[in-house]
Amino acid sequence: MDLLALFNHLLNFVAPAAFIALILVLAGRFLGGKRAGVQRWWVQWAVTFGAGVLVLVAGLVVSGRDGTMVTYAALVVVCGTVQWLAMRGWRR
Repeated sequence: MDLLALFNHLLNFVAPAAFIALILVLAGRFLGGKRAGVQRWWVQWAVTFGAGVLVLVAGLVVSGRDGTMVTYAALVVVCGTVQWLAMRGWRR
């Protein structure tokens, strides 16, 4: 596998985490409004994306395969929880 193919595989591996993080941040901004003390959108995206990548790596290690439905379900739950914490959802 050459370097370009490796880069393509890595991008495709983290793409679900990037997409979920972006959708959650945009939805949080649209539905949550401005709140005091909430980080900027790109900080929220980076934290949610990082948590999502960790979930994808853990799913790969545990199941031995990439792209299992259990991993994607865990990705949605973890990213949603991280975004809820970032938006300070408990103060609502």
